[in-house]
Amino acid sequence: MARSRPLFPGHQQPRIPGELGFYDLRLAETREEQASLAKKYRIDGFCYYHYWFAGKILLQRPIEEMLSTGKPEIDFCLSWANEGWTANWVGNPNKILMAQTYPGEEDHRAHLKYLRPFFTDPRYIRVDERPLFLIHRPFDIPRLREILEIWRKLAKEYLGCDMFLVGVGNQVEELLSQGFDGVTTHSLHPALNDYLTRFRKVRQMFMHRVLNRPRWVIPYQDLMPFMIRDEWKCNNVFPDIFPNWDNSPRLGRQALVIIKSQPDLFAKIFRQAAEAVRGRSSDRQLVFIKSWNEWAEGNYIEPDLTFGRGYLEAIAGVVESIATDPRLRSQKESEYT
Repeated sequence: MARSRPLFPGHQQPRIPGELGFYDLRLAETREEQASLAKKYRIDGFCYYHYWFAGKILLQRPIEEMLSTGKPEIDFCLSWANEGWTANWVGNPNKILMAQTYPGEEDHRAHLKYLRPFFTDPRYIRVDERPLFLIHRPFDIPRLREILEIWRKLAKEYLGCDMFLVGVGNQVEELLSQGFDGVTTHSLHPALNDYLTRFRKVRQMFMHRVLNRPRWVIPYQDLMPFMIRDEWKCNNVFPDIFPNWDNSPRLGRQALVIIKSQPDLFAKIFRQAAEAVRGRSSDRQLVFIKSWNEWAEGNYIEPDLTFGRGYLEAIAGVVESIATDPRLRSQKESEYT
């Protein structure tokens, strides 16, 4: 990431971390600093990617140490990133690094036994008194509906309760019909699909081929009207929003580069998402922000040298504004009486 360079005038590269610097998540003090910042700016918890490949676990040390030590003291949940690892992130999707397979019920049983200590941790996020668990690529799982029923059966056996299963994707009705309790939608991909009219695609292709710019260069503000999704109004849909995107450190001129993102614009999107969920029960008032620290995709809210704590301050400002909104207070008083 630090070796990245601007590919056109005004391109913000490289992106350099601010006060947290270049860190190692295996270090407890790093995790403590992250949690301290998150809580200070009204972020209630972290959703960690979890990697399980038919019994082989990868990148597990940070969450296992968090579990064993009880630190940091911040709520969390897990999202099973159930896709095979390829070199796609550096432009070579055909190179398989770790294949994702689904060998059968015994593997699901072993998986849930591994997850049980996390689900029973007092910090673990629960919805309807059930541990919240996301599946990143649900339709990659063969016999999906049947497998979700197996997971529920195993959860009752190991936990004494059901799980609150959330599928990640934009096929809301189909995911719910497969047996998921909720859905968190991607906002980037549908926003791009709605924004990229035929004329805009042609214009982007011209800029790419003639002016040698990255494949897609789009102002954040132009995408904003398309980020706000009608499906957020559904009680079982939890918004997923993003502060920025620039994966040129990985893909060079084949990248998607969203330009001119800034905290005040992100705050407007976050407010729309927060407003969409605020009338729900407290455990369903969930908004996912992608991401806390995906630096190689320019997709983060941690402090950097450009905006400092600007994105964190934007989040806190929206949360505090909604919490003190007299309309919401009147609504709660009415519900109480």
